[in-house]
Amino acid sequence: MTVPQLTLNNGVTMPALGFGVFQTPPAETRAAVETAFQTGYRHIDTAAAYGNERGVGEAFRASGLTRAEVFLETKIWINDYGYEETLHAFDKSASKLGVDQIDLLILHQALPSEFTRTLDAYRALETLLADGRVRAIGVSNFMVDHLTALLDSATVVPAVNQIEVHPYFTQPEVRALGAEHDILTQAWAPIGGITFYRDSGHRSTLDDPAIGEIAATHGRSPAQVMLRWHLQQGRSAIPKSTNPQRIAENFDVFDFVLAEEELAAIDALETGKRGGPEPADVNLKTFSLTIPEA
Repeated sequence: MTVPQLTLNNGVTMPALGFGVFQTPPAETRAAVETAFQTGYRHIDTAAAYGNERGVGEAFRASGLTRAEVFLETKIWINDYGYEETLHAFDKSASKLGVDQIDLLILHQALPSEFTRTLDAYRALETLLADGRVRAIGVSNFMVDHLTALLDSATVVPAVNQIEVHPYFTQPEVRALGAEHDILTQAWAPIGGITFYRDSGHRSTLDDPAIGEIAATHGRSPAQVMLRWHLQQGRSAIPKSTNPQRIAENFDVFDFVLAEEELAAIDALETGKRGGPEPADVNLKTFSLTIPEA
């Protein structure tokens, strides 16, 4: 099965559906990613803060796939912001992944309290791009004010903004600003921020009756319907699982089409309630995490 490709604003192509490893324990990462490769995924999304880049690299080397066949995406954590610090953070991530070039390197969060460091970190990404050490650069969890401030000073427009997007939280303002500047929206928690919503007492999108009705119409699961919703609306989506059956199910979303009224019905589920951390509150005191050298 061939995954549709998205063309980023610098001409680099990327599989629209990626495989995420957020909250996947390092000891389980290699097996999960190996299963993903066997299923057909060719885009893997990790991050320095996840602590499992090494497992992703091990799975890639064991896969028998060529470097050109796999799109590797990772993120720089806020402790490593700053120009020289971010250049070194690339070295740490590339070493753990076992590659010389990273396909997409993004800043994991804005750091509003020290935004100059954020800008310096992005300037380092621009240097890495110019030097050919990364193929595309971007950001994650940047809201309208963060993205506007970055665009005012950046030389290179980010290729991607990875944000929380699912039927209960769609962030239309951020997505609209991204579209205006040809910045691709990439959805984390694309099937509903399940962990966050379960812990906070909210109903899971997987149990939503409107999504369930659409799923029954197509003979699909609610997760498959939500992933199809993202893909048909032009977003990149990054589902994650360590369960082989769910990994396969999440990949089996390319041979059915949602009707316009079904897409609209999913859009109408928006609650405005964020499941993840509030980006404006991210700071080094509360969110500090030292990224080890190895």
